[in-house]
Amino acid sequence: MDNNSSEKNVPVSKNYQKNVDYLNRELGVPDCFDIVLREMSIGGKRVAIYSVNGMVDSNVVSYILSVLIHLERSDLIVNSLEKLVKGSIVNLQVSEVATMDKVFYFVLSGPMAIFVEGQDKAIIVDVRSYPARQPQEPDIERVTRGSRDGFTETLVVNTALIRRRLRDPKLRMKLVQVGGRSKTDVCIAYIEDITNLDMVDKLQKDIQGIKIDGIPMAEKSVEEFILGSKFWNPYPRVRYTERPDVAAIHLLEGYVVIIVDTSPSVMIAPATFWSHVQHAEEYRQEPIVGAYLRWIRFGGIFAAIFLLPLWLGAALNPQLLPDWLQFIGLIKPTKIPLLAQILMAEFGVDLLRMATIHTPGPLGSALGLIAAFMLGDIAVKVGLFAPEVVMYIAIAAVGTFATPSYELGLANRLARLFLLIMTGLFNFLGFWIGAAMVFFLLWRTKSFGVPYLWPLLPMDIKAMGAILVRSPVPIKNQRPSILKPQDPDRQP
Repeated sequence: MDNNSSEKNVPVSKNYQKNVDYLNRELGVPDCFDIVLREMSIGGKRVAIYSVNGMVDSNVVSYILSVLIHLERSDLIVNSLEKLVKGSIVNLQVSEVATMDKVFYFVLSGPMAIFVEGQDKAIIVDVRSYPARQPQEPDIERVTRGSRDGFTETLVVNTALIRRRLRDPKLRMKLVQVGGRSKTDVCIAYIEDITNLDMVDKLQKDIQGIKIDGIPMAEKSVEEFILGSKFWNPYPRVRYTERPDVAAIHLLEGYVVIIVDTSPSVMIAPATFWSHVQHAEEYRQEPIVGAYLRWIRFGGIFAAIFLLPLWLGAALNPQLLPDWLQFIGLIKPTKIPLLAQILMAEFGVDLLRMATIHTPGPLGSALGLIAAFMLGDIAVKVGLFAPEVVMYIAIAAVGTFATPSYELGLANRLARLFLLIMTGLFNFLGFWIGAAMVFFLLWRTKSFGVPYLWPLLPMDIKAMGAILVRSPVPIKNQRPSILKPQDPDRQP
């Protein structure tokens, strides 16, 4: 056995001591207190058991040890591994591996590795018991009625939550490891006879092609690798969700779901702009109520992007307003330029948002009172802000928070800042130029080859109608054509 730790596919040796020495050196035993090595003699043969403290079920480990202790020497002389795997440990997931890199992967993932003297294979017993929280409703995707479970940081829990909703034998869960050191599990979920398999193959190749030491930031790191990080484009090209029902309905429509271990958010690919403006609440209410909620949400998103720049242009050019719209301008002139006031207020809202995230829950209300009364009210009274600026900033902020996708809300905030600067510098001409540039950016954006503005561009009237109006489920019988699904019909 080569002592070079960088060598790949080092075989398990029949020499017991050589195996133990190699594993102790590579795993840092006894320096690493959480790597547990237990050596014993069973039937005259030496046995070594490796596991990670805190990642194994102690009750199951005790059961396995009791099984091993009662083995006779004759049980370990001929076909010892086969007897252990098939005869003694019968109610656990057990496998055999012949290389050390597989041993490292399994041990550091939670299973236990057993080495028997004279055997050139290791026994892997799945005794995992990850530290994990119970599924609970996501904070940013709450619904009035509906399921209260959400994804957790444990991969197998997340796949089980999807399996519970889709008992389809064609549902596939492909596992890929990413990270030369972290060996993070990434699951690619899709329905084999619905999803476009070319897209699945491309996604799998892209994920397998990620070359990095580790991805502790989980799904976001994977997204940037497979899509390429474009610094100048803030718009999200995958949709994130923490709800299993949302992931399940997208699988049925032909999308691919990417689940990364240690993250409660899963990626849905591909994604369009309109994917980010829909919410599960719309489908938990009557169709007409869902359509009303969707239009209210569209209005909030429109206000978040365009209302403040339009008001700035009107306030800077009151002579362009008809008499019946004169009230939307400034009542009292201010000494500080309007653009500077708005930018300060925008940065103040973002600062408040970040402070709220980092503030303990019991102090959050106090922080809101400080922002509303001590900062906002006094800033108006001393003339730092015009009252109208505070009002329109508040409307834009509410529209941002009403955006279902947190990532889209942040992107729209940057688009609004760009339009404000263009409008403040070049008046309405700057606004229209800026709006055209934002639209051009969206038009040029693609997610895994799918146009970001579909079904608006390219136009698909039927699909666009389904976007604008929340149609009843019984008549929504077609999968998105842009995904090129193998089975386009959801109903006969």
